[in-house]
Amino acid sequence: MFKARGLKVTPQRQVLFQILSGNESHPSAEAVHAAAAQVMPGISLRTVYHTLTDLVAMGEVNVLSVRSGATRFDPNTDPHHHTVCRDCGAVHDVYLGDVTHLADDVAGFYADDVGVVINGRCQHCHPAHQTSTREKS
Repeated sequence: MFKARGLKVTPQRQVLFQILSGNESHPSAEAVHAAAAQVMPGISLRTVYHTLTDLVAMGEVNVLSVRSGATRFDPNTDPHHHTVCRDCGAVHDVYLGDVTHLADDVAGFYADDVGVVINGRCQHCHPAHQTSTREKS
C-alpha cells in the first residue's frame, strides 16, 4: 500500500510493519518504538508516529483511545470491540457481532460505526483471582 501511494518502503517502516503484524497487544506508539529500537537502534519516535499516522490513514491500523487517555494502535481491522483492564491497562479484542443497532435510539444521531469498550478488571487483576492465587501459595 505504501508503494501504491508513492511512499517509500524503508527499512524502518519494514521493521514497524513486522512489529504490528499480528500484534494483539494494542501497543502505544511508545511501545512500538521500544520494540523497534530493540531491532533497529536509533529509530526515531518521530518515524514511528509518522508511519502509524500513514497506516491509520490507509485503514491498515485502527486508533483506540482507552480509559487512561493513552492512544493505542490496533492492526486488527476486522469488526470487533475491546475490553480494557482498569488496573493493568491490558486491552483485548472481543467479538460481539453487529452492535450498530445500539445507536438506533439516539435521537438526532445517525451512527455509521459503533465501537464498544468494556472497562473492568482482567482475570489477573480481579480481586477474586488475587485471593485464589494467595490461597494456593
